[in-house]
Amino acid sequence: MSTKKSANIEIMPALPMRGLVVFPGMVLHFDVGRDKSVHALKTAAAGNRKIFLVAQRDSSVADPLFDEIYKIGVIAEIRQILRTPDNTTRVLVEGLSKAKILKFRETEPFIECEVAPIEPRTPALSADQSTALLRVLNDTFREYSSLAPKMPPELYENIITEKNLSLLFDKIVFNVYLKVEDKQKLLETSSLKRRIEALITILENEADVMELELDIHDRVKDALDKNQREYYLREQMRILSKQLGQGEDLQEEADEYIDEIEKLGFEADIEEKLIKEAERLYKLSVHSQEAGVVRSYLDTVLDMPWKTLTKDKTDIKKAGVQLDKDHYGLQKVKERILELFAVRTLNPDLKGQIICLVGPPGVGKTSVGKSIAKSLGRKYARISLGGVRDEAEIRGHRKTYIGSMPGRIVNAVKQSKSMNPLILLDEIDKLGSDYKGDPSSALLEVLDVEQNSNFIDHYLEIPLDLSRVLFVTTANTTDTIPTPLLDRMEVIELGSYTREEKFNIARKHLIPKQLKKHGEKTSMLKIRDSAVYSAIDFYTREAGVRKLEQRIAAICRKAAKKLVTGEAVVTVTDKNLKEFLGVKKYTPDILLKQDEVGTVNGLAWTSVGGVLMPLEVAVMEGTGKTEITGYLGEVMTESSKIAVSLVRVLAPRYGINPDFYKDLDLHIHAPEGAVPKDGPSAGIAMTTALVSALSGIAVRRDVAMTGEITLHGRVLPIGGLKEKTMAAYKAGIKTVIIPAENEPDIEELDDVVKNSLKFVIAENISTVLETALVKTNIAPYKKPKENMNAEVIPLTESKNKTAVKID
Repeated sequence: MSTKKSANIEIMPALPMRGLVVFPGMVLHFDVGRDKSVHALKTAAAGNRKIFLVAQRDSSVADPLFDEIYKIGVIAEIRQILRTPDNTTRVLVEGLSKAKILKFRETEPFIECEVAPIEPRTPALSADQSTALLRVLNDTFREYSSLAPKMPPELYENIITEKNLSLLFDKIVFNVYLKVEDKQKLLETSSLKRRIEALITILENEADVMELELDIHDRVKDALDKNQREYYLREQMRILSKQLGQGEDLQEEADEYIDEIEKLGFEADIEEKLIKEAERLYKLSVHSQEAGVVRSYLDTVLDMPWKTLTKDKTDIKKAGVQLDKDHYGLQKVKERILELFAVRTLNPDLKGQIICLVGPPGVGKTSVGKSIAKSLGRKYARISLGGVRDEAEIRGHRKTYIGSMPGRIVNAVKQSKSMNPLILLDEIDKLGSDYKGDPSSALLEVLDVEQNSNFIDHYLEIPLDLSRVLFVTTANTTDTIPTPLLDRMEVIELGSYTREEKFNIARKHLIPKQLKKHGEKTSMLKIRDSAVYSAIDFYTREAGVRKLEQRIAAICRKAAKKLVTGEAVVTVTDKNLKEFLGVKKYTPDILLKQDEVGTVNGLAWTSVGGVLMPLEVAVMEGTGKTEITGYLGEVMTESSKIAVSLVRVLAPRYGINPDFYKDLDLHIHAPEGAVPKDGPSAGIAMTTALVSALSGIAVRRDVAMTGEITLHGRVLPIGGLKEKTMAAYKAGIKTVIIPAENEPDIEELDDVVKNSLKFVIAENISTVLETALVKTNIAPYKKPKENMNAEVIPLTESKNKTAVKID
């Protein structure tokens, strides 16, 4: 029990702690074995339950003297005392306050001392100091925890999420194992700042020591494990070899390699090199890494199909049937492939034909490569080049490195088991380059017919004849393909599929494929033509048919559910398509309800096909400003400037105020402002819209146009006519104005488009305006009255004036 000697001094039992330092606020339990300590506990428990806990300097001393005990400890309250079955006393205490021993009083049967509480005198820390110390202590604890034995995740999270600096200190000290001397030092330090700094130093030192310990432990363990593992493996191999009748001499294995090399009939220098590699096995240990490298190299060389060739099929009719069976449309590609068949029929030894299929995603470039191989009767191998950045991926790694391997070209030939396969180099436009080299440069030799007959792979180190390989490459664009590489290939462009092509592909390929995949038959699921067209128009917007196939798969899944739940037949039409695919995701291009002034139907090409692109012009009184909106690119903006200048030339002939560029403000807009637009093909549409808006003459709503314009009114050719005219046909356009130089392209359009649209061939802007404007006879311009208040300039009509051809 404790007694008060004065206001700040108490006399109480003391308990020397071996290997433990208690802090104020700490709750812990420990076992007590020494008789003096047990008596001290019992005496304190019989009184006010207070006891002085102090660490002893040397934990090995059973009965410490006064100078073997630290002078600063903690006054604690005894919460619980238990007696265990093995006759050990276990006590639960809570630290109350820090105190200092003033005088020892050794009495029997326990130690008693006079202690004085130490009042905390911690100067207040600024917010910045507290934050800085909190961050540093937290980071140091994280580093320490990563090296220390694993603590419970809940405890770790509880510590690192503490935002109070003092509580964070307590939690770390209470739960982290530190040396008694270090903890005693922290207990004796009165300033919070100095305590935190001391704890950070201690944790950093401990982390450094643990890191060294782990490093030493790992090295010793690795050395022992390696030696033991090698010993056991050698013993096992020795016993297995003995039981299988195999000796450890590599003579027989090397002789087998040499026999196989001689059978292949290589050239003398190559055969000599390979035999030298095989003879190296004579001098190597059966268990050495170098012997494994030599074996791997020789196995790779001997597994190559050096003398294996497949015979090409030359029946051009069967090839055509096969191509039509596998793909709908793609006439240019099929024609080029059949030409290849015809030439090979006349000259079977033809080499060096490299085809590059370029087109948007999903149009069937990769599957065309498979069809070519199937039609030719050649083996097929595919190499995906997307994201390849290392030159060694093409040329291989030097065989001197452990784990080295040949490049992808050699692996493709090996995989095809033929020296004249069709190798598809997929996504060649997505090759990268970094410090490891440029793989596109390595492909220069592969795709060069003058060099690839002696292609050297870094791993094989012997010439490989690639001249009999038929290379087919695919790309989404040629812009990112290096020019020297592009120069070695014959580019065949695959445009986006038209609506009719998508319909036929769905009918002939996608629907049968998905029905089979989902275990359904045509008698169970009937998809009407109207449903297929609606799926194309309202649920997909793409160049290829991948999304369309996904929509058909969704229909099959919904139908499967209906069939399983009792329906005998499921019929899908455009009326009930919403039940299968949800609400429409895309809306079609719709014609205006009436002819309008200043609005023209332009035509644009996108990566997912053609679209109808209305262009609008508004005219207002102002100071001659021209506003251009609709996310237009630089080329399209320049086209608008050319159109304004051309309209100034045309102004007198269409009754337009000659000073409109001074007195009026123009606003040119392309709807769907979030979609970027660029290109020169909207030139004639902009000019027509400006003439209409400034003259007040409406533009026919059933006319669409595309073409580049010049300052002298000439109409220049454009690209993407097939996609643009299909968009016009789908939107219900009746007449399409195209440049005269694009007239030959009409032959390549779909029959349904050619039969449904009227094409007007325009060499200059006069033809465009005569076709598009509702009225062409107008009166000369008359200046409006001064008090006239109108946003759009009024214009009058005349029967005397007609549009004049501009050259």
